[in-house]
Amino acid sequence: MIKGLPPLSTLIGLKVNSRPTAGRCVACLDTNAFNGLCTPCRLELPVNRFGCRRCGLPLPESAMPRSCGECLLDPPPFIRARIPWQYRFPVDGMIGRYKYRGDRKFGRPLIEDFSRFLEQDLREEPSPETLALVPAPMHPGRRRQRGFNHADDIAEGLAKHLTLPIHAGLIRRARRTTPQRALTRAQRLDNLRDVFEVSHEPPSDIAIVDDVVTTGATARVMAANLLEAGARHVEIWALARTPAQGQYDG
Repeated sequence: MIKGLPPLSTLIGLKVNSRPTAGRCVACLDTNAFNGLCTPCRLELPVNRFGCRRCGLPLPESAMPRSCGECLLDPPPFIRARIPWQYRFPVDGMIGRYKYRGDRKFGRPLIEDFSRFLEQDLREEPSPETLALVPAPMHPGRRRQRGFNHADDIAEGLAKHLTLPIHAGLIRRARRTTPQRALTRAQRLDNLRDVFEVSHEPPSDIAIVDDVVTTGATARVMAANLLEAGARHVEIWALARTPAQGQYDG
């Protein structure tokens, strides 16, 4: 059972997440792990069961149609989102360790389970057969600082499981921006003005791949750029979606 992610020092010398059916759970260190998580910890991941079909925002079970108010009033340029989890404990901690500290053992369970989620989701509601994966870009300076682009990493894992092509470098950041985490949606949109450039003609059908959708501002801007450059169908594929402010307070 997840009681808090263990500090790095507790993992030294342990075979954590080294093979699909061997090693310890990254969350509780149980030895009976599959792809880095034991069954009890995997069952505690906050599933995005009733997310808005268009943007993935977690909604109440009673919400009908399965669309949030913002998407009804101001539909985004992308057609739909496929996002398996809500961005809260323990997924938020796992993504943070993976993204900001480069601890790939915390990312691997999420990427492996995301692949299986997509296999099922695509059977139920197929995407165009010509779909290509486009990782969300990172400014070169930030990539050098972190050592890798997590979106590239996620896209490579998905491509391997789903046999889909990757178009890394199709969209790039023309300038470095203020970190988005502390900004409101309006501030994010302003922060992203003229940030993205499409390097060449895009494929017609695209899934933008990223780790977290927070307000949807970045996804909207990237999708709009790709559609303007010639794409016709854009989806958003991400590990997690941030719930509406206050949804889980108290």
